[in-house]
This record gives sequence, structure tokens and C-alpha cells, in this order.
Amino acid sequence: MERRDEPYRANTARIRKGGALGGKSRWNGRMNASPRVPHDGSSPAEPDSVPDPGPSPSPGTGSGPDPRSRENKADPSQRARPTRIVSLLPSATEMVCAVGAADDLVGVSHECDFPTSVVGKPVLTSSRVSVTGTSGEIDRDVRELLRTVLTVYDVDVETLRAVDPQVIVTQDLCDVCAVSLSDVEAALKSIARSDVQIVSLKPGRLDDVIEDVRRVGVALGRAAEADEAIADLRARLAALRARANAIDAKPNVLTIEWIDPVMVGGTWMPELVEIAGGHALVTQPGDHAPTLDRAALAALDPAPDVVLVKPCGFKLERTEAELGDLHAILDGLPWPALETGAVFLADGNAYFNRPGPRLVESAEILAACIHPTEFGDLAAKHAMSFHAW
Repeated sequence: MERRDEPYRANTARIRKGGALGGKSRWNGRMNASPRVPHDGSSPAEPDSVPDPGPSPSPGTGSGPDPRSRENKADPSQRARPTRIVSLLPSATEMVCAVGAADDLVGVSHECDFPTSVVGKPVLTSSRVSVTGTSGEIDRDVRELLRTVLTVYDVDVETLRAVDPQVIVTQDLCDVCAVSLSDVEAALKSIARSDVQIVSLKPGRLDDVIEDVRRVGVALGRAAEADEAIADLRARLAALRARANAIDAKPNVLTIEWIDPVMVGGTWMPELVEIAGGHALVTQPGDHAPTLDRAALAALDPAPDVVLVKPCGFKLERTEAELGDLHAILDGLPWPALETGAVFLADGNAYFNRPGPRLVESAEILAACIHPTEFGDLAAKHAMSFHAW
């Protein structure tokens, strides 16, 4: 689950010794989702539009080294490509594959499931939270773990030793989202590996996510491939924005990223809503995901014209299983979306909450929800990933 709400930001992983290569994830919950803060402590840029889809700046330029990665100081264009890569975050795994390094992945997290070629690779993490309960039960379990200073994640040190990585891609955005940077460093210290390059991602805005593709590409000696991938992502977002801008109506949109309690999508979600032709309610770009009770939901002004429910880490069928709880929370609220039937459920595991390349597809799904007539082609394209409730 790549999760981003402030109450969960605590140290939540520990090192587990032992374990074997291989194995499959048993956690399909919301530990991959996924409030963001700027990369390096500075204020994020405030772009009014998707960045220019033209050629990306050359790697290696900028004001200085990124403090979030322990990287070779040599010219990135001259860096040898590593052949043993570990990714401990599903969105990072998608980035590694997007720059053409899928075959070099030797280990992944228990939540990495896309592209399908990564399934079956050695798994280096596990979760202590059961996913068999409801969203409310999962929420309470996580809070109790943190209250008692127990851990949400385990790192399999012996498997880490066995796969012998040269580069590890991880995150330091949210300790409930995935194994933290400090835990990765501790795991490497425990096996006496100070030579492993760590690339830690911390996206707060949509442009941060796109630029993280470059950071991953540069670290893997694939800067050119990263620039090509970035150009494609930006071009697709710009094309979607252009279509949406041609539509006069800009409905008010509420995105819900957890059901019990209700949490509203922040970070890049307001930007995706705007690109798709809507106006995001409650949050601004880069905000953490706030929790709203029923009184706050009833008091929303303006009220939502469109609602998208996409719980972090929940596949579509898992969200459907909680329709009873969702009806209990939303029924009777004075929202135009409820009156017109403009409430949609979507796959929150594959889309929206993973800060990676498929945020473009996420924006397309949003466009199909906000403007179903004008974006009928996108509704058909993503028919298996969302539907009206």
C-alpha cells in the first residue's frame, strides 16, 4: 500500500532474518499507496499545467546531487549499467521496467505485481497486517501496531544477502506505504554491504513522479530510455488535458482513497482531476490525505458532482465487497453525484495510488468518470478497471 495520510507516518518496519528465495505476496491490501512532501525538503514547484511534453532536460544537470540517494558521483551517461537491481516499491518496479531494466530485477517487494514479468521473482518484504478484514478493521490494526511500536513490515535479510543487489530502489515518503529508507540502510548494514547504491523516491506532486522516472533511469545507466519514457508520459497527459480543456463544464470531483474512515485523495490526485477536466474538492496538489467524518462530508460546499472511490491497495472486487459500508457512509448526503448516479468505483491497487507510469491511465479513468460522453473511448479502454456503483 502506497499510503499517504499523516497519522501513519512513523517508523514501521523491522529486519527479519531467515527466509527463502521466491514466494508470493500474501498482502494485496493498501500498503502500496498510496500525503506527499517535496523531494528534498524544499517547496515543490507549482505548475499550472502538465510539463511540456517535449524532450526532457539532460540527466545530470541541476543545482546539485539529490540527498535522497547514495549515488556514484560519476557522469551518469558514463555509468555502467547494474545487472542486479532490487525494487521494494510497486511503483518503483514499474519505473525500473519502463526504462528497460526488467530483466535485471533480482528482487521485489511482496506487493510488486506489475508488469506480470516480475511475479515470481524473489520477494524481500512482508507485511504484519492481515488483509482479510474490512477497511475499518485494517485501519484499526495498523493504528494499533503503531501505537504499540510494533512493525508493519519485515525485511528478509537472508534473501537480500542471497540476491546480492548492486542497486536498491525504495522510498522515504511514508513508512506505512512500504519499507522505509532507514530500514533498507539497516538491512544492508546487517549484511555488511556499504557498496550498494540506494535510490529513494519521495514524490509529492505529479511532476515529482515523472521526474522520479529519470532518477531511476539515471541510477540504472538508462538515462536515454528514461527520457523517452518521460516524453511519452508527458505527451499523453498533455493530449488528455487538451481534450478536457475543450469541454466547458468542470464538475466538482471528490476522490476517496479509503472507506473507513473516509480519506480524501491528496498529493497528485487534484492534478489528475484537473487534467481530466474536473475541479478537485477538499485537497490541493501535494496535500496529505485528510480524514473526513460524515458531518464534514455533508457540509462540503460545493458538494461533489462526481465521486470516485478507489481505496488504496484495493482491487475493484475488493472495493465491491465493501459496498454495504460505503452505502452506510454516503447514503442521504446532499450531493448531486448521488442524485445523478455519478459515483464510481475503481481499481485502487493498480491505479491512482501508485506514483508511477500508470498515473496516466489513472487520469484517463478519471476523464471517463467526469465526462463519460466525451471520453467514451477511454471508458471502453478501461472498462475492466472501473464502473458506476
